[in-house]
Amino acid sequence: MTRKVRNQNLKQRVKSHIPKDWMSEIRISYRIIIETIKGIAQTGLVNIAIITTIAAILTIFGSIFRVTLAVNSFVNSMGSALEVSAYLSENANINETITKARELEHVKKVTYISKDTSWAEFKKEIDVPDINNPLPDTLHVKLDSTKNINVVMNNLKKIDGINDTSYAKDLVEKFEMVNAIINTATLVFVVIVCILTIAIINNTIELVIQSRKEEIEIMRLMGVSNWYIKTPLILQGAIYGFLGALIATIPVNIVQKYIIKMHEFFMISIDPMAQFTVLFSVLTLGVAFSSIGSFLSIKKHLQV
Repeated sequence: MTRKVRNQNLKQRVKSHIPKDWMSEIRISYRIIIETIKGIAQTGLVNIAIITTIAAILTIFGSIFRVTLAVNSFVNSMGSALEVSAYLSENANINETITKARELEHVKKVTYISKDTSWAEFKKEIDVPDINNPLPDTLHVKLDSTKNINVVMNNLKKIDGINDTSYAKDLVEKFEMVNAIINTATLVFVVIVCILTIAIINNTIELVIQSRKEEIEIMRLMGVSNWYIKTPLILQGAIYGFLGALIATIPVNIVQKYIIKMHEFFMISIDPMAQFTVLFSVLTLGVAFSSIGSFLSIKKHLQV
């Protein structure tokens, strides 16, 4: 078959696809879907490699993101359970000091522990000689978050009757360090996911464009609108992203089950929106950046 005859056949096929009037929105949509399916079919077995690669990338992202939310939940729970110890002076007005401590911002609860009680508990744990009680009266101050420790401690020290304060500083710093590392890792991986997804889809759509170059050129010569040519290619990328994200939700849900068990073991409440947020993010990233990859490929390799 000569090139001229082949072009005439393509022209007839393209012409039959052109809507006859502005009332043909349904027919336009139908043809766009057909063109999208055609593009996927022309890609062949490569579709499997594309979708599984995107699924693997989104699985890693979803798992890291879910772990990040779990660690944040642990840190927040630890903050709500954290107690700052405020040591009272000998001549402190206990009731007045407790009242002032409870009025401080970020303070959830104040518990008074007398020095006699503390000494009795201490002697149960450690065999000490018969000496006078050296321990002070203490206030255990529970906070709303670990972020507010320094503020609360500084305000406690300003209260008359409080000599000193202390808390498990090393433990808090370690939790916050882990939390910061995981948050940074999640952010970095989001960038990596976006770049890889866009690159994969970009290369795929480029192959589709090259395989349909003549047909697309005839469409342009016949006056077919640019969006009619672009939309099937963008939809093809979006479908790849959607299917990859759909597959990724399976292992991400498995990760969720283990995280639930971990929460139950440590008796920490689970954010009911956490898993929905992760799955929504996976689907959104998959579809959005696959579509962007298609769009960039069209812009680069198809002058329409």
